[in-house]
Amino acid sequence: MPRLLGVDIPNDKPIVISLRYLYGVGDQVARELCHKAGIETSKRARELHEEEVARLTTLLERDYTVEGQLRRQVAQDISRLRDIKCYRGMRHRLGLPVRGQRTRTNARTRKGPKKTVAGKKGVKDLR
Repeated sequence: MPRLLGVDIPNDKPIVISLRYLYGVGDQVARELCHKAGIETSKRARELHEEEVARLTTLLERDYTVEGQLRRQVAQDISRLRDIKCYRGMRHRLGLPVRGQRTRTNARTRKGPKKTVAGKKGVKDLR
């Protein structure tokens, strides 16, 4: 199982698909990497030679921001938004959707499971 930047990529899939297991590498970047490294896109990951793996690693480190460095950069961006207390930063801080989605219904992924609030007493008691 080839290892790129500390991540094991799957053996049985084509290299274009296997490269997507790296954080920050999608379809387009995977195709560019294969083209720059001179590797056929249909080639399986287990069929790669050591020199091809080394070429991919050097290309990733030199030309792209991926894995730990990208995760750190995203975390710094979010913490900057939180520090300056802008709208997006406050939404991150409160754990609510950041990109304008509705929260009256839906948004359960960000808000967590429903918290049931006790209902009001009936109107009969006021008579």
